[in-house]
Amino acid sequence: MIPEHSDTPSQKLLKLEKRLLRQVGQAIADFGMIDEGDTVLVCVSGGKDSLGLLALLQKLQARAPVRFRLIAMNLDQRQPGFPEDVLPRHFAQVGVEYRIVREDTYSIVKEKIPEGKTTCSLCSRLRRGLIYRTARELGANKVALGHHRDDILETFFLNLFFGGRLKAMPPKLRNDDGDLVVIRPLAYCAEEDLARYARGMNFPIIPCSLCGTQENAQRRQVKAMLRAWEREDPRRIASIFTALGHVVPSHLLDRALFDFSALDTEAANTGAAPDEAVGAAPVHFFATPAIRT
Repeated sequence: MIPEHSDTPSQKLLKLEKRLLRQVGQAIADFGMIDEGDTVLVCVSGGKDSLGLLALLQKLQARAPVRFRLIAMNLDQRQPGFPEDVLPRHFAQVGVEYRIVREDTYSIVKEKIPEGKTTCSLCSRLRRGLIYRTARELGANKVALGHHRDDILETFFLNLFFGGRLKAMPPKLRNDDGDLVVIRPLAYCAEEDLARYARGMNFPIIPCSLCGTQENAQRRQVKAMLRAWEREDPRRIASIFTALGHVVPSHLLDRALFDFSALDTEAANTGAAPDEAVGAAPVHFFATPAIRT
């Protein structure tokens, strides 16, 4: 029997969208991602994450008290079978300014990378250069990417297990040339929520298998580990993610981050505990009230 007050599919989708909007708004607020007068180039591959990012940014743009411009960009890498008409049609339907960039990076990757090897590293470098070039041509000062919470966590554990570093994926960074800022507004969003949102919104998803690449074994291993932890206790993933924003350098071993040699003198002069809590972050216009779901 269906509970008397159960939500309809449309109500569930609305609640999900509100949660995602709240999370995106909070990430933008916490890291100062978008400001008055910005032009944001939104990179859309045709996957669930980037299509969701574009939709959520459009909704926030309509309600934000500051003005900023959105330009959707798709890089057509001339992969065999790529449906080049799908994204232009979608962009026109949702009413966003867009640019389609057609560059045959597919052939370059196939030529340089041996058969069976992971092509992601070279492919991402080529894409990055084309994205930055397009941003400059269009006068964009921000580049928005569709990486989400799970991507950040996977990157953290990949660096921890296989790179010997405490390093994740930054929500905001400046490029090497110093003229563009890369932002990840989905930083607080769970991949499963984005997948549900894409299904509910009936986005025109373009399968990522077209390029023939696969995740490397290390990333698959980390992803499987995190999914198992999520099934066992969802609070564990939330706690790990929270920890990324509550770092105590004095309780780690990196001497470049904390001057252990001066600890005795500093403690004598100040008497302060190294891990005292700091004040709450200021409220930003993008932050929206908590919504129960």
